[in-house]
Amino acid sequence: MARSRQLFSSQDSSMSPPPGRSREWEGPSRWTEYLGPQMTPPMTYRSSRNAGPDGQVQSSGGSQKGLNMKSVVQLNEVAEGLMAKMYRLNQILDYPDPVGHVFTEAFWKAGVFPNYPKLCILLSKKFPEHFSKLQLERVDKVALDALHDSVELHLQSLEPWVQLLLDLMAFREQALRLILDLSSTVITLLPHQNSLILHAFMDLFCSFVRVNLFSEKIPRKMVLQIYNLLHAMSSNDRDCDFYHRLVQFIDSYDPPLKGLQEDLNFVSPRIGEVLEAVGPVIFLSTDTRKLRNEGFLSPYHPRYPDILTNSAHPMRAQDLANVTSYREWVLFGYLVCPDELLRVTSIDIAMVVLKENLVLTIFRDEYILLHEDYQLYVLPRILESKKMAKSGRTKQKEADLEYSVAKQVEKMISEVHEQAFVSCDAIHRERRILLKQEIGRMVLFFTDQPSLLAPNIQMVFSALAFAQSEVIWYFQHVGIASSKSKAARTVPVDIDQSDPTIGFLLDGIDRLCCLVRKYIAAIRGYALSYLSSCAGRIRFLLGTPGMVALDLDSGLKGLLQQIVQHLENIPKPQGENISAITCDLSDFRKDWLTILMIVTSSRSNINIRHLEKATVSTGKEGLLSEGNAAYNWSRCVDELESQLSKHGSLKKLYFYHQHLTAVFRNTMFGPEGRPQHCCAWLGVASSFPECTSPIVPEEVTKIGRDAVLYVESLIESIMGGLEGLINILDSEGGFGALENQLLPEQAASYINYTSRLSNPSTKSPKLSAGYALPGHESYPENDSSIKMLEAAMQRLTNLCSVLNDMEPICVLNHVFVLREYMRECILGNFRRRLLAVLKTDNDLQRPSILESLIRRHISIVHLAEQHISMDLTQGIREVLLTEAFSGPVSSLHLFEKVTEQPTGSAAESVCNWYIENIIKDVSGAGILFAPIHKCFKSTRPVGGYFADSVADLRELQAFVRIFGGYGVDRLDHLLKEHTAALLNCIDTSLRSNREVLEAVAGSLHSGDRIEREASMKQVVDLDTVIEFCVQAGLALAFDGLLAEAAGAVLEEGAPLIYSLLAEVVKHVPDEIPEKKEIRRLKGVANSVGVVCDHDSQWVRSVLEEVGGANDGSWSLLPYLFATFMASNVWNTTAFNVETGGFNNNINCLARCISAVIAGSEFVRLERERQQRRSFSNGHVDETLDSEIQSRLSAEASIKSTLQLFVKFSAGIILDSWSETNRSHLVAQVIFLDQLCEISPYLPRSSLELHIPYAILRSIYSQYYMNNPSTLLALLNVSPRHSPAVSLSHASPVIRQGRGDSTPQYLTNDSGYFKSASSSYSQEHIYDNDSGNFRGNENKHRNVRRSGPLDYSSSRKVKHGEGSTSGSTGPSPLPRFAVSRSGPIAYK
Repeated sequence: MARSRQLFSSQDSSMSPPPGRSREWEGPSRWTEYLGPQMTPPMTYRSSRNAGPDGQVQSSGGSQKGLNMKSVVQLNEVAEGLMAKMYRLNQILDYPDPVGHVFTEAFWKAGVFPNYPKLCILLSKKFPEHFSKLQLERVDKVALDALHDSVELHLQSLEPWVQLLLDLMAFREQALRLILDLSSTVITLLPHQNSLILHAFMDLFCSFVRVNLFSEKIPRKMVLQIYNLLHAMSSNDRDCDFYHRLVQFIDSYDPPLKGLQEDLNFVSPRIGEVLEAVGPVIFLSTDTRKLRNEGFLSPYHPRYPDILTNSAHPMRAQDLANVTSYREWVLFGYLVCPDELLRVTSIDIAMVVLKENLVLTIFRDEYILLHEDYQLYVLPRILESKKMAKSGRTKQKEADLEYSVAKQVEKMISEVHEQAFVSCDAIHRERRILLKQEIGRMVLFFTDQPSLLAPNIQMVFSALAFAQSEVIWYFQHVGIASSKSKAARTVPVDIDQSDPTIGFLLDGIDRLCCLVRKYIAAIRGYALSYLSSCAGRIRFLLGTPGMVALDLDSGLKGLLQQIVQHLENIPKPQGENISAITCDLSDFRKDWLTILMIVTSSRSNINIRHLEKATVSTGKEGLLSEGNAAYNWSRCVDELESQLSKHGSLKKLYFYHQHLTAVFRNTMFGPEGRPQHCCAWLGVASSFPECTSPIVPEEVTKIGRDAVLYVESLIESIMGGLEGLINILDSEGGFGALENQLLPEQAASYINYTSRLSNPSTKSPKLSAGYALPGHESYPENDSSIKMLEAAMQRLTNLCSVLNDMEPICVLNHVFVLREYMRECILGNFRRRLLAVLKTDNDLQRPSILESLIRRHISIVHLAEQHISMDLTQGIREVLLTEAFSGPVSSLHLFEKVTEQPTGSAAESVCNWYIENIIKDVSGAGILFAPIHKCFKSTRPVGGYFADSVADLRELQAFVRIFGGYGVDRLDHLLKEHTAALLNCIDTSLRSNREVLEAVAGSLHSGDRIEREASMKQVVDLDTVIEFCVQAGLALAFDGLLAEAAGAVLEEGAPLIYSLLAEVVKHVPDEIPEKKEIRRLKGVANSVGVVCDHDSQWVRSVLEEVGGANDGSWSLLPYLFATFMASNVWNTTAFNVETGGFNNNINCLARCISAVIAGSEFVRLERERQQRRSFSNGHVDETLDSEIQSRLSAEASIKSTLQLFVKFSAGIILDSWSETNRSHLVAQVIFLDQLCEISPYLPRSSLELHIPYAILRSIYSQYYMNNPSTLLALLNVSPRHSPAVSLSHASPVIRQGRGDSTPQYLTNDSGYFKSASSSYSQEHIYDNDSGNFRGNENKHRNVRRSGPLDYSSSRKVKHGEGSTSGSTGPSPLPRFAVSRSGPIAYK
């Protein structure tokens, strides 16, 4: 034992006494650990007071009273420390139930007690029996043996808690001694005469009761019994020195209320006097009507508003600041002094307070069930008094009164629990509403009249204390389970967690405290002025005849003179330097307390009554009243912040911070929630660290962490509410409802229905089809949605404004700036909404709808941005850029992409969707490209829409506006990757079929049909290669649409840049090989559709990137393409008049053939030129000329290759025709015509050399004659045209090439130019669905609009040999006429 105590002493010498327990150890100096360095021990205080430099305190009485007052304050501090230790022990032991002997698993694993429950619980239950009488060997022999083996370890773990029991015992002795001393020596303890000493005395009284009530919640018996057992094991069965004293102490306080009632019986009459004296203030605090009507918490007189200073009830209003303490005095006082309830007036005081409370807080969030303890420990005493009074009725006359009072008290205690259970919440809710109104008025008044804040500062403290009490009461009772008096089961108290008054009270407290801090200099100045004037009044009172007549001893007289000196030495506030004045009035307050202790002592020859009689005869305030007022105002000079903290701090809410969070979430965004309350809810956390006790240092970390988590949780809720408000507005029921537009069928229904309405005064706002009539929003029953929108907008703007103006929240070393959180919240929500609306339930959202949703959300963000001093627009741009960025734009940026740089998930997902579902058609929706409409169509929906709803020019423009150049570049890159793979397949086919293709080429040139057919049959995987080429053409068509959309958006948003690109690209030198800068410039121009030949340039860039077309087999490319004419694909190919394409996308094959032939020729020639340049000897001029010539030769080579392909293809087509097999002929002829239409290098005359145009005209006539929709569009073109008008197909015209690069075919034929003027308008007849979105390809180069041939279904057109058409106007067929029997007849 000696060694274990020595080990413990080395850790904390203040917690254990030396072995020989001296009297000094039990004296005041033992509390050094609890008091800390800032509070001087009492002995030191007494010696310093006696040996002070002034030498004023010479009498033993004065010094003794000073000692007692200091001891009172210190013992209150000791009580706080003791309870903090007990609270920590309860936390460590997982809140055990020592009374019911219920202990959790965590209790035994905490390391305080040995983990032998059976043995430990037995020792606790058998307390106070000694362990030697319990035959522990029979209970748990194994546990006893284990304890013997580790006795020292267990002793060390129990040592601090045994010391705690010793401290509790010593505190009981000293506190009782001091309470008895004060109770027996202080003359008066009435609040209006001696409030300062009264509060100190009652604080000590309540602390004494709290400590002993709390001690029941720790396993005192088990600590002592186990410790003594271990001590005996280590000390030859000898008990520890203090064992029997602690047994007696614990037993006498088991239960604690029993010991408290016995110990405090001697002060019971004084307590009863005090409680009776504070009764009127308690009654006033419960009378909300009187408080409101008479303006106790109003700075101006309620009946005379013009009187700005309310002096009707100054002292009573000031006393309301102490009403919380008064209520606690009543509850604790009558609980431990039950006999005082038999006073006549006590029953009303007790009933008022008991009816308002269900629990009595002991320390922090530890409490006792109030009414249960009153029934268990107070009611029996009352019944005993009633029985004694009843038996003494015939002997004493007063016995009847005592019996009657006891009976009333019995009834009150029995019934008040039920009343409290039913009405306590309603009582406090009414009080909270009163405080909400009064504090709201007070804030407005003092904001408008700040000069009146200082004179009414005590009233402000009263309002703060009142509100503080109500808020803490609310959270103390949330989640409490109380057992009704007439039922054994516990019932949870019904406290409304969505009570909005809590937010108003927190906000009112916060704003009042801010006002006080704002005008702290004015308050100090007012207090200094008051104290200066008070010095003169006190000096006057000391010189009155009554005071002169009193025989004051030198000590008291010196103290009074010193008080005057203190007040006269106060600096005078002058001008604007009040805030710079430093004044410490603590010595003044100490001296005044010393005087009070002397004059209120029954041992002093001059007491309080003498002083009052000597000074009150002047007709003014007495000496003590002046001194007490000066004491209170002095605290407004140098202790204003502590006063504000005492009355306005909500640090105790830390222990209810989980309920705090729940109530905040239930009220903040409710119908009565106010955004401005956020500041108060968050500001509460700043005071949480003040709850820490210096005696338990580990609390600092835990409470600080919890405070930070609380703030983060509230910020999360606030930001969640902010997101919710934005999302409410950004919903179909929000701003979306304002964007609703009628569908065409809805508009038609409106028109038809309103035209049929015979009664214009109909009251029905509904249509038969279910649509509302225009103006239905004006009906009162339909304006709720508009009101909801207005409320949401108002709340959003208010919340943004409040959060923007909120000061940073500081919790320990954490600083929370709400403005930054708000910015991150809004931008994060925008990003989440962007990603959420990308996809619908079925599939990709239409880009146009996505764009409108984004714009709607951005408009809401702009609405919020008006109230935020931050640039949210820049943040929105950053989010969009982040979601669109997928690496540097290939034609614009030279930097390399960082490997860890994340790509834009939004743009990536949209681009991948287009590649998978439109280009690759993985869902098998039958994607077709419609050249006339410039869009993609599908036979069934791709996800939620048909292809033309997501892949036309309008939708792609929306895509470009959303994702900008990065999105375009990413989609272009994916298209190039896909096309590169397809071109690789063509390359593979060329290599694998090289010999066969050479044989085909030879047979084509020689005209050997049999050999040609035999060779073509040997081409491997011909249909597969055709399918790949069709896919490549589809990708080319999509990229062409994308480039056109990008160009339209660029022209709209940056017309100068667009026009610059369009003009520059016309004048850049055409040289092969191209310089890197020119290639990049052309790449940019090609991506926005201002290059005349988009497809070939695009294929050229693809081949250059992958190094394609580098083999001699590519010279066989036209022969491979010519063999496509012999494929079986044509047997199922049909032309579609509606789309201008084929049913299996063969029209994309023409696009692929044209682009691949042109692109491969450019790549081949560029490679040849580079090889020649490497062998050049520096002849720059010659090289430049040759490069210009090479461009012309490249175009000529492309033209010749394409003409070769057309020639051989036409030959294969016509050779394969027969009467039995001609189904493929029409599709193939139209295909070749479309190839000439698509390719800028292939004039129409190339086809006319091989297939007469009359055949094409006849074919087109047959198609369009059977298409009524086209005919309807045709007939409506112009009212001047006859229905029988004969329409002509635009005949081939000469393309306007550069210089002489394009051969001029048949230039002497003026007929080419005659029809050119009408070619554009004729094309529009067949392009009735494309709207204004005509291709830039046709816009920026003079191409022939060949289109289908004209037809007339109204009458037959007669043609004579050598004659023109019989239609009116210029002849549509200037070069040839159709003969019924023969070939074309030329003029």
